[in-house]
Amino acid sequence: MATTELTKIASQVRRDIVRMVHAQQSGHPGGSLGCTDFLTALYFKIMKMDTNFKMDGKGEDLFFLSNGHISPVFYSVLARSGYFDIKELATFRMINSRLQGHPTTHEHLPGIRIASGSLGQGMSVAIGAALAKKFNGDDRTIYSLHGDGELQEGQNWEAIMFAAHNKVDNYIATIDVNGQQIDGPLSKVLNLDSLEDKFNAFHWTVLHMNGHNMDEIVATLEKAKSLTGQGKPIVILMKTTMGKGVDFMETGHEWHGIAPNDEQLAKALGQLEETLGDF
Repeated sequence: MATTELTKIASQVRRDIVRMVHAQQSGHPGGSLGCTDFLTALYFKIMKMDTNFKMDGKGEDLFFLSNGHISPVFYSVLARSGYFDIKELATFRMINSRLQGHPTTHEHLPGIRIASGSLGQGMSVAIGAALAKKFNGDDRTIYSLHGDGELQEGQNWEAIMFAAHNKVDNYIATIDVNGQQIDGPLSKVLNLDSLEDKFNAFHWTVLHMNGHNMDEIVATLEKAKSLTGQGKPIVILMKTTMGKGVDFMETGHEWHGIAPNDEQLAKALGQLEETLGDF
């Protein structure tokens, strides 16, 4: 699929996000909008997957969302790529919906392999899945996504150390480096300094990309895939803007977890092209 088509899909996904969060006046639009281009490229271009969902994922590339609060973008991409009916997006965060605020497995929603949103755990799970692929002679790749603020959780660094020591080289982690978290800028809450230096020190292969340039996203993910099997886990440090695509949400951490009102929704939708039809 051409990157121009991916960009059109991303625009529709952003419309889905703001409408879902607005409808229930609850959810996390900022990080969802910031990671839209990445997840669109991953699901519509990069990963080998089967929408006839099976939990074991044999013979498939697998993705694990660790920062589960950005479920709106995840649900939209899953639905738009064929895992379940797009109309189900209208049930987001409703009682008894399969589309809970944080993804869960007991709801049996196709595409969801772990309950996530308890930050810091997703990398450990993804590494376990990557090792399972190796043990089973399955040559597919494991992908995961994490917030930069999430790396303040210590469990990540145990996992990062373990992956390098055990040469988990069929694994590509992406860090959403937007510099923001719920309480403010990372630099003020708990500064992470140079993530590149840290991952290099832990003996990972480190790549960088602009998370809003579709050509660069695709090229970087393809480069990362070409570097698998070389004895080192791979991390992509992805620079994004929280709230990307909606100008008034791009101003800082405030839109991490608040919903637009009716007027703000109308303004947001006016900035986002409807390309595939709203749910």
